[in-house]
Amino acid sequence: MKLKSVTASFAQVIHGLNVGHLTDRVIQRSKRMILDTLGVGFLGTSTEVFHKASEYSKIYSSNTTSTVWGRPDFRLPPTYAAFANGVAIHSMDFDDTWHPATHPSGAVLPVLMALSEALPPSPKFSGLDFLLAFNVGIEVQGRLMHFSKEANDIPKRFHPPSVVGTLGSAAAASKILGLSMTKCQEALAIAVSHAGAPLANAATQTKPLHIGNAARHGMEAVFLAMLGLQGNKQVLDVQAGFGAFYANYSPKVPPSLDSYTWLLEQQDVAFKRFPAHLATHWVEDAAASVRKHLVTDRALLPVDHIDRIVLRIPDVQYVNRPFPSTEHEARHSFQYVACATLLDGGIIVPSFHKCQVNRPQVRELLGKVELQHPQDNLPSFNTLYCEISVTLKDGVTFTERSNTFYGHWRKPLSQKDLQEKFRANASRMLSHDTVEKFIEIVENLEDLEDCSLLTTLLKGPSPPEMVSKSI
Repeated sequence: MKLKSVTASFAQVIHGLNVGHLTDRVIQRSKRMILDTLGVGFLGTSTEVFHKASEYSKIYSSNTTSTVWGRPDFRLPPTYAAFANGVAIHSMDFDDTWHPATHPSGAVLPVLMALSEALPPSPKFSGLDFLLAFNVGIEVQGRLMHFSKEANDIPKRFHPPSVVGTLGSAAAASKILGLSMTKCQEALAIAVSHAGAPLANAATQTKPLHIGNAARHGMEAVFLAMLGLQGNKQVLDVQAGFGAFYANYSPKVPPSLDSYTWLLEQQDVAFKRFPAHLATHWVEDAAASVRKHLVTDRALLPVDHIDRIVLRIPDVQYVNRPFPSTEHEARHSFQYVACATLLDGGIIVPSFHKCQVNRPQVRELLGKVELQHPQDNLPSFNTLYCEISVTLKDGVTFTERSNTFYGHWRKPLSQKDLQEKFRANASRMLSHDTVEKFIEIVENLEDLEDCSLLTTLLKGPSPPEMVSKSI
């Protein structure tokens, strides 16, 4: 049967993919994404922006509830649990990043965790069912990002996860709930009308809401489709539909189910070693190399001896913040990450505390930073580089360049280091035993017969609740 539209072909893929389509590489890569996203989500529940979002969500109630991560006694309706947990995931900008540029996991994992917990105990959902729905949500985002060349670059107008993430959430929820092809198509149409957030709110407390809203709105679109709400059945086909978000819009049908190839099979994600915009990771890598020329052993950086710091980076305006004053601005500042790395030797979670951002030595160094934008340094996570030159007052200049940082898909984190990142993040909210159990279950997720074992861990014992007002 010939499908009449791109939208119908996407619905067919969402409905028709099964666990037999999953490959070993896709399973292994997606398990790493799930573990990392859980970890940054648990860490994110310690932030002020999560606290505000979760306090707001308390006004909603339902007989069906799901757990807010790291808060075993705090339950919300599934849509708002997904919202709060999505906010936590992106509250520090510590979640995974894909190419074309988006944060793929944050809008999908909270939806599946919330639904897996809220659904009736029969029929049981296996780990493979969970992995399939997760990968369907990731795949739909990737396919949509290939509808326009504009998506290849770091965004300028809107935050991609607020757009493709909303449809990825709807796709994942459609899959785990077993929607028909027709209902999948309606869910996509409804989700498009929930999508979008301007990039002007980058580097503010509002940006993490983009992920939370994508998770919530995608799930709501599915619930509305299940109730019979209808939308434009060609919403992905037309410029006035999903094409409204992109220039040079050219929608394409996905591969046939008979010979399906996953985008995650071809393109891995990047995992961050510190919580900041991905482009700053090249800056940190290059700055750490330059610092070795300036500092020996444990000596302090000779700030007074530095005359000039030049960063050669792509022209990405929302990460160009010469004098950041908040943690969110600092996470989106080439300049701050360079200066903090030169001072401290590297970037860690506390590097973005307000007291660290406003140190006198940092402010002094920030005044010496200049940005240059070489024509060959394009704003793409697949090709960009950072070159940093530090000139001392005696005229000596040291220059280092980073083409690929550790954690990028070309130089992926080892499984050991990914697990250590999870331990460091999750242990702030979970007991040692619960942390280790999460690692064990996710590592063997494809063999799990009942996903309730995963969601049950969310209700386990946690250290005393702590909300940090400083981060």
